[in-house]
Amino acid sequence: MATLPRPIDFYFDFSSPYSYIASEWIDALAARHGRTVNWKAILLGATFQAAELKSPVSYPIKREYSLHDFERSARFAGVPIRNPEKFPIPTQNAARVFWWLADQDRERATQWARHCLRAYFARGVDLSDVAQLRALADDFGIGADTAEAVWNDPVWKARLKAENEAAIAAGVFGAPFFVVDGEPFWGNDRRPQIERWLEKGPF
Repeated sequence: MATLPRPIDFYFDFSSPYSYIASEWIDALAARHGRTVNWKAILLGATFQAAELKSPVSYPIKREYSLHDFERSARFAGVPIRNPEKFPIPTQNAARVFWWLADQDRERATQWARHCLRAYFARGVDLSDVAQLRALADDFGIGADTAEAVWNDPVWKARLKAENEAAIAAGVFGAPFFVVDGEPFWGNDRRPQIERWLEKGPF
């Protein structure tokens, strides 16, 4: 009996512009090669701390270039973007809701991730603002009160912490981060290498 190809692990952060861009192509690319995608919400702050890194926008010499590159990379990919006025932001609440949904329905969780990423990077909705995130939850059909109860629940706080720890243990130090057949690829710009791997195998 033939075994199904392994899913692609896709680690993303709701405050990562490159995660947003990658989120718009990873599922279609995987599907063309008979793969599925296992989306995994993480917090870059946790991985940066483990890897002794900081966001590029925290360095004055890198900040303006990085903001320019976010927009240029999105245009190149054909993805709408508007650099948020507030960036980066804490996104633990959106991530906790993601894992709550993932335990019920992985596809629904993926839809929530896209809903939030597009809201933040295309429309400027601040995911760190409780009122705006509650409104997004209502728009999505979860219900604002339900979503807020989830992100305040110690169970889902612990779940996100565990997922961050598992990602770090797997060698994840940034986002987007992909694992294909055990092979790690870091960054939206690794798309051509991922596609080559899926087409022809290891290189």
